[in-house]
Amino acid sequence: MSQNDNKPKPDDRSDNVEKLQDMVQNTIQNIEKAHETMQFSEGEERSKIEQKNARREESIAAMRSEIQDEAKAREDGYQK
Repeated sequence: MSQNDNKPKPDDRSDNVEKLQDMVQNTIQNIEKAHETMQFSEGEERSKIEQKNARREESIAAMRSEIQDEAKAREDGYQK
């Protein structure tokens, strides 16, 4: 095995914004599906769904913040 085999792949951030936007959309869809499921749930199961949706909302906020960071980095040409 040569030394070149252990080289890390270059950091390609060119599509991070789009990937994050897709992740936000998928998470929103999961929240909506969970709300539909909650209509038929009670007690502990309903509580678990509510807790999971709360975590999903937190994730969405974090992803939206990251989208802003990535968009800014894209505008700046990914310079550090």
